[in-house]
Amino acid sequence: MSSTPEGALPDRRLVLLTLIGVLAATAWVAIAVWSASPYARYLDHGQWLEPVWLDALCRAIPQGQVVVPALLYAGAWLLMIVAMMLPTTVPLLGTFATITAGRADSGMLVALAVLGYVAAWSGFGLVAHAADSAIHGIVAGSGWLTVHGWVVGSLVLAGAGAFQFSSLKYRCLDRCRTPFGFVNARWRGIAPAREALRIGFDHGLFCVGCCWALMLVMFVVGMGNLGWMLVLAALMAAEKNLPIGRRLAAPVGIGLLAWAGATVVPHLG
Repeated sequence: MSSTPEGALPDRRLVLLTLIGVLAATAWVAIAVWSASPYARYLDHGQWLEPVWLDALCRAIPQGQVVVPALLYAGAWLLMIVAMMLPTTVPLLGTFATITAGRADSGMLVALAVLGYVAAWSGFGLVAHAADSAIHGIVAGSGWLTVHGWVVGSLVLAGAGAFQFSSLKYRCLDRCRTPFGFVNARWRGIAPAREALRIGFDHGLFCVGCCWALMLVMFVVGMGNLGWMLVLAALMAAEKNLPIGRRLAAPVGIGLLAWAGATVVPHLG
């Protein structure tokens, strides 16, 4: 009687891995095509209002100057999250799929966990968008910052580097690195849909907690820079899933601090 579900588990894991791989690959291809197109500059949300039709749309919608760029940014951010972060959830989703394998609604529950995870990162993306827009406004209103724009980039790099040594970084990273304990603490099967959504959302929050500073580096190197996207995605996946992942945080922090220093040095004197 038990051979059927056990024999089905490898197939479930394979299907899950395939689906995540397809989603991530599709997102990478979409970003690559966008980056290679004549519209590549619109990956930088600061230029989204340049097209006449977008400017007209913004004027036609109440609060359109805020709403339309935010929605466009959310779409670009969603592609980045699916491409860079969703693959790092394979251990957690695989564990959850195994635990719920005997249920008829297992596939739906895993999908809800993915939805919760993406929702957490999407929320962070909107906060980051608002903060970045505010910084652009401050820079535009300051003659000194307009000339010395490198200061903002160096501060972001230094902040990201310093965060790699923080206790919050390690607490969140430890939660991300223990998928079975994470799921087991939240899954009771009493309210399956709500619990699945919470598992994904909570995991997303801890993932944001350990990786948000590295994601902000994308604002320095360019939102559509595929090379840096691959590097940062690999770093975050390694931190979360490799046996030596926890020990990578400090060297990455040192590298970011050195990068920030190298940005400042040419402008001294």
